Amino acid sequence: MRAPIVIIGAGLAGLAAGIRLARAGRHPLIIEQHDKPGGLNSYYFRQGMLLETGLHAMTNFAPPELRHAPLNRLFRQLKLSRKNFITHEQILSEIRVQGGPCLCFSNDFSLLRQQIVAAFPEATDGFQRLIQALDDYDPFTPAPWRSTRQELCALLDHEVLRNLLLWPIMLYGNASEDDMDFAQFVILFRAIFQEGLFRPADTMKDFLDLLLDRYRSLGGEIRFRTPVAGLTTRHDRIIGVELISGESLACEAVLSTAGLPATRALLGDAGQADELATPAGNISFFESIFLLPGPFREKLAPGRTMVFSFQDTFQYHMPVTAVDTNSCVVCLSDHFQGRPAGETCQVRVTHLANFDLWRQATAPEYAAMKAQYAKESAACAEALLGAFYDQVLFQDSFTPITIQRFSGKDRGAVYGAPRKHKDGCTPFANLVLAGTDQGFLGIIGAMMSGVVMANQHFLAGDSHAA
Repeated sequence: MRAPIVIIGAGLAGLAAGIRLARAGRHPLIIEQHDKPGGLNSYYFRQGMLLETGLHAMTNFAPPELRHAPLNRLFRQLKLSRKNFITHEQILSEIRVQGGPCLCFSNDFSLLRQQIVAAFPEATDGFQRLIQALDDYDPFTPAPWRSTRQELCALLDHEVLRNLLLWPIMLYGNASEDDMDFAQFVILFRAIFQEGLFRPADTMKDFLDLLLDRYRSLGGEIRFRTPVAGLTTRHDRIIGVELISGESLACEAVLSTAGLPATRALLGDAGQADELATPAGNISFFESIFLLPGPFREKLAPGRTMVFSFQDTFQYHMPVTAVDTNSCVVCLSDHFQGRPAGETCQVRVTHLANFDLWRQATAPEYAAMKAQYAKESAACAEALLGAFYDQVLFQDSFTPITIQRFSGKDRGAVYGAPRKHKDGCTPFANLVLAGTDQGFLGIIGAMMSGVVMANQHFLAGDSHAA
């Protein structure tokens, strides 16, 4: 079989790239190793209940009338109706140092300013300098790595405030340990604080179905349960995709959303170029989902959508224990403006985790660790929200091993490798990276990555690719 453009992975970057290319008549083929789309942001069923993975809250909120906002530009590129995409904005989120100060923020950026003036008056001028520096910085132009911590120290002379601002940003998309590229910080600061958080009115399954229906309506083809064995090269080009089944797909180009380490592995000996040599990331997570009776929605931190909590010793790296219970983010998935009450409500608690310790565990040890850390995770959340664990109707947890198994991310590294390839280029002229290791972040960012890479590498100069 021959396919003009093969897209590896039906995550959000792959689906968005597929829609954009199908719109332009390029007849893409998406191949996905699992039985459903979404990658990190998907869903599954347990005991007849639909549970979402990945989606805590989407970033980059914008009302439909803001035409140049990333969310609305994305929908135009995909020819999807933004007005029919019903959303619920966050109510209020909180960043908290355990036993210390906290900051609240919403989708009204002025609230964060007011909070900083009230809690850190001595840092007000520094915060304004930071905002001006962010406004003046273009994070999408390829540039050498710059230390965010050094930039923040130069602009904002208040360590506690720096950490309060860094913690949610790192948790939402930082692949590096303890520091991050300033360009990534700028992107996420805008996405979280200046634009804000929201969720679709419908489920993640509904959102993925919307994208799949759009892709197929344009003539795009997708194959599930189709793992890739390797890429066939000739000189500096990819000429085919080899499937585990033994089938060979001849192609003109490949767009890979599998991540750089996995893409390099598919190249075999041809993937040894220095440009592709990058270690997998170490940032992975342990997450527990707790379902409670619906009335608990009004008892657990009313008015809060997310709570980011950390000890005053700020640490963002792979912990020495299997799970770091000294810090967490709690998402109250039902606490969004206008979201109707249901029969159950949900608490999701996420911690940094150590892939190696989970991998080394025997099957009995793994099960015991999972159960024990779920209890400890619930205790962390109860310290922030109040007691709820004795009312849990259903719970489930995932580990770095789960992430690697179902997303293909090496070492369960949710945000991919620390080194990003912003232009999507590889040593092979017709092999393009999109998604996590290209460098755009979050659900909206992943989709924008797919669209931008499709436009730049396959549709540039095409007068028919409106």
